[in-house]
Amino acid sequence: MRTLTEQELIKINGGFGISLWLILGGVITFTIGFFDGYSNPNKCKK
Repeated sequence: MRTLTEQELIKINGGFGISLWLILGGVITFTIGFFDGYSNPNKCKK
């Protein structure tokens, strides 16, 4: 195993960008669903 130089470390592209968007989308979806359920509660139909 070799040690990467400073320049090689800068050139590495990670998957953080897509992870950030997926987490942000999940939080937004949860928040919208939470407020929708709070403002318009429906009982379970049996």
